[in-house]
Amino acid sequence: MKKNYLDIIDPIHDFIRVYNHELQLIDNPIFQRLRRIRQLSGAHLTYPAAQHTRFEHSLGVMHISGQAGYALNEKGILKHDDIEILRLAGLLHDIGHGPFSHLFEEIIQKKKMSHEDFGKAIILKSEIGDNLTKNGYDKKLVAKIAFGDSKFQYMNEIVSGALSADMMDYLLRDGYFTGAEHAKIDHKRITQSLEVHRQKLALERSALYSFESMMHSRYQMFKAVYFHKTVRAAEVMLLEALRLSDDEFGFTSFNMDNYIQLTDEYILSKLVSSKSPKLKQARQFAIDYQNRKLLKCIFERILTSPSNLGKIKTSELRAAISKKSKVDENEIFIDSSITPSIPLNPSKKESKQIILITRENGKLSAQEMPISKIPVVSAISGYMNILRIYTHQKNRNKVEIAAKSILGDLK
Repeated sequence: MKKNYLDIIDPIHDFIRVYNHELQLIDNPIFQRLRRIRQLSGAHLTYPAAQHTRFEHSLGVMHISGQAGYALNEKGILKHDDIEILRLAGLLHDIGHGPFSHLFEEIIQKKKMSHEDFGKAIILKSEIGDNLTKNGYDKKLVAKIAFGDSKFQYMNEIVSGALSADMMDYLLRDGYFTGAEHAKIDHKRITQSLEVHRQKLALERSALYSFESMMHSRYQMFKAVYFHKTVRAAEVMLLEALRLSDDEFGFTSFNMDNYIQLTDEYILSKLVSSKSPKLKQARQFAIDYQNRKLLKCIFERILTSPSNLGKIKTSELRAAISKKSKVDENEIFIDSSITPSIPLNPSKKESKQIILITRENGKLSAQEMPISKIPVVSAISGYMNILRIYTHQKNRNKVEIAAKSILGDLK
């Protein structure tokens, strides 16, 4: 009897089983494009092994979504058909990512767009959606669960949120490929302990320690990897190059046929080979990025209050530092890295509580516990805010003196 699945060897999950109808999606050129988009954009210039891509991450999210689905199925909460919908939503949750992953998001946010908007369009209006329909799946439902819009809130939360397959895979995968020791999480314990209460995803109380550990791991990964000053130096350069060249190349025009051509190397090759005088600075940034000739961080401050960031206007700060240092404003770069310490829920709001389930004498009881009451998690709740000033090596001393003079009392 012919197998209807393929087992893919994976360093994080050992084996990821992929069924034939899923393989048809994976083999589509639109999905294969994810092989050419690094998961951590410029982090490989600091952590050399961080060359992993959105492709294998998407397989991992499908795998963990399936594990969560099977656990809920065994408890009589999910039907078997729901598991496959979850797997497909996990597989396609990143299908709309642009080059350099979340870095490109910083560019398109200014146009009120996100990779999720493009992901929906790809699922609903391309061969990906046609393939789902051909195999008997509701492409609209898959898109809604993939991007947190379905009426089944607990299914949305399995793909994205504080207990999500997305976070569990990226922490494990990013930790493995960067070599960071912070991302050791017990994802199997968490998925096996999932429950549903009033249409919301819940967790058995016995797995609370695993949840605390995962939140702490995420916080540490942002400090040590995602917001590392040298990682962000590379990304600031890419952001500037993209911003300066967008009018010329139309990277954010959002034409479907053009968009699915965009990959990390495609963008870099366009920039490096450009002969346009207008793109001299963007081209130099791309060349310096390739050669790891990075900007230097001359000021760094972890802010304790999000309100402080609201008072800082990047353009005014650049102008003030430029005036004081007598360095061209275009050679001073302000990077404000902000993230909620606790992941946002699928509706993009801060997660305020977790539902804990207790089993006693065959009966279930539920408690909505505020995250502020969980000791380890409450200690890191709020926002992580890091303000940095970058410049070229030649300007380092002048800009550093000016920045410290202007921002020295910032807390």
